[in-house]
Amino acid sequence: MAVPEEERGRPCRRRLEGKVAIVTGGAEGIGEATARLFAREGARVVVADINEGKGDSVAEEIRSGGGEAIFVKVDVTREEDWQFLIRATLASYGKLNILVNNAGVSEIADIESTTLEKWDRTMAVNATAVFLGTKHAIMAMKGNGEPCSIINRSSIDGLVAEPDLFAYCASKGAVTTMTKSAALSCGAKGYRIRVNSVHPAYVHTSMTKGEAAGYGISEEDYLERMRKIHPIGVGEPLDVAYMDLYLASDESKWVTGAAFTIDGGVTAQ
Repeated sequence: MAVPEEERGRPCRRRLEGKVAIVTGGAEGIGEATARLFAREGARVVVADINEGKGDSVAEEIRSGGGEAIFVKVDVTREEDWQFLIRATLASYGKLNILVNNAGVSEIADIESTTLEKWDRTMAVNATAVFLGTKHAIMAMKGNGEPCSIINRSSIDGLVAEPDLFAYCASKGAVTTMTKSAALSCGAKGYRIRVNSVHPAYVHTSMTKGEAAGYGISEEDYLERMRKIHPIGVGEPLDVAYMDLYLASDESKWVTGAAFTIDGGVTAQ
């Protein structure tokens, strides 16, 4: 397709130029990759995490590389922390265009071995926090007159199930359908806010060792197990971050209420 005449000779615009983004769980793994990628694409990024040391380092490294970022310490299960996070974002950058609800936890346990404590913690971080973030982001975004995007981190386990991740599957299933409901609500009210969910399969991150320990096997054995069930291999954080980038950008302006699977072919089997 030919480039329109008015576009010829213009410098290439970064995909998130002029936008402000919050990324929860931004201190490591997929969240860190997303925060760094967003900054490279021109967004001013708020790295939100409970891990102050790692989160502050990520924000500092973004700034050292020429990007704009701040760190805000947040417990995503606490509504008052969300309110503080939104206030800090608006105070620093004047608006909010993008929220990536990325923070999450997993518990290796089937239904019989899932304690109420494990259930409550998993649901609090993976589902309640997404509700709180989505709610408060909408209230901050709806009046700014600009295109906005909320990206909720679900999982393939929000679409299909695994026997040893009972509470995790329940929490990610909740994210899948609450995302659709929020998207419909924003559309019905005429808000310029899109809400979508992203569903990764296994991604190799710094948390792999802990996941392996939950199954009582070595990290390498766990990786080999995951390689066998992913037709084109296990994922890397940046694989998911690029999906986040598409949904955060105006390229996806007609996309809302959708569930994006990025899983190396796992759910195609």
